[in-house]
Amino acid sequence: MTYQTIRHERDERGVVRLTLARREKHNALSALMIGELTELAGRLGADQTVRAVILDAEGKSFCAGGDLEWMRQQFAADRPTRIAEATRLAMMFKALNEMPKPLIARVHGSAFGGGVGLISVCDAVVAERGAKFGLTETRLGLIPATISPYVVARIGEAKARPLFMSARIFGAEEAKTAGLVSVVANIDTLDAVVEAEVAFYLVAAPGAAGRAKRLARSLGSPITDAVIASTIEQLADTWETDEAQEGVAAFFERREPSWRS
Repeated sequence: MTYQTIRHERDERGVVRLTLARREKHNALSALMIGELTELAGRLGADQTVRAVILDAEGKSFCAGGDLEWMRQQFAADRPTRIAEATRLAMMFKALNEMPKPLIARVHGSAFGGGVGLISVCDAVVAERGAKFGLTETRLGLIPATISPYVVARIGEAKARPLFMSARIFGAEEAKTAGLVSVVANIDTLDAVVEAEVAFYLVAAPGAAGRAKRLARSLGSPITDAVIASTIEQLADTWETDEAQEGVAAFFERREPSWRS
């Protein structure tokens, strides 16, 4: 099957390289990309010949977060539409998180907002030393709601709180200390380190690896449909605040929001 926003290819080992392919948009998550990633996650998860998946990206950035046009549509939408779109995004993260295959991220450039969400649903994350990360939603008067269950599952509440609240940008070494990144590598050795990471999973029985992943998830805080729905309701509530309206408007008008003037 051909996709418009992503590419995928499988080698003779059964390792699939899944590539975000919106380089001109810094691989921001559009409505189309959300749908395509959800569909492909289901296909790869059901394919018994797939041994592992590498998630990478074209261009200068891994993923800049939400697509601007998609955000503009949410800004103008009513509450039910915002909830429906946030639910589609949540189901994408859920599909990737529950895919019964090792999922290894190769991160370069920047990963902001939803890009951090993508990293959080991976089983291992290899990042270039110069990569930058950020949960930047509060700069717009919003909250990182849809990705929050996966970020907290990965790094814990204590480490998530200041990153959620401050919206500050941080580097790869700090991301590793927080638990978001598994390995930091120089850009010229990044691919070799990713391959070394993949090799660990290829010695495991494929079915057992998938069951072990499900076991680990079952022992953590469960990310149930009720949890997902609660985060989406909180996001919908936040969209209706004066801060969100001001923050998003300021972003599109290329000015500082009122709280920074």
